[in-house]
Amino acid sequence: MGSVVTVSQLQNRSLAPSLLVDVRSSSEFASGHIPGAVNIPMDQIEARIDDLGADRPIVLICQAGKRARMTAGLLEPCQRQISVLEGGTGAWIQAGLPVVASVRTRWSLERQVRLGAGLLALTGCILALTVNPRWVFLCGFVGLGLTFAGLTDICAMGIVLGKMPWNSRSHCAIGGPRPERSEARR
Repeated sequence: MGSVVTVSQLQNRSLAPSLLVDVRSSSEFASGHIPGAVNIPMDQIEARIDDLGADRPIVLICQAGKRARMTAGLLEPCQRQISVLEGGTGAWIQAGLPVVASVRTRWSLERQVRLGAGLLALTGCILALTVNPRWVFLCGFVGLGLTFAGLTDICAMGIVLGKMPWNSRSHCAIGGPRPERSEARR
């Protein structure tokens, strides 16, 4: 599978010039990642193998290490020098090291969808048992939506949640205030 790298080894950059690849979903990556890491989600890694380059070692990162180890197994036949960050981003954060975040929430969009779908299904069941049996259709609707999302990779709930204020990207002014728009350009 590849070797294991500790947080202190990575922090001391004894692995330079390794390519840091975060294999979590893009929303998880946006909620907080190790500075300098690039995001290639686990489900895209095989299709994007050419993005990794063969000229330098790769350190795979996920939240706790499990997905990174699975990804290392996928990349094993590719003859690359691969390491996995022990404990993942969670261990990095626990060590008090900085992360880069571009959304305000610490919950990934995927986790928000799972919570929302679970709450809707549970609510439908409770209402079907206590108020009116027709509430069971809410459970069916949630199941249909999850099935559609699984088949098409289009998640309506994820799209809606992604537009919520708590999921908006933070905007940073780099190099001072934003320039004013001139009247001639309007």
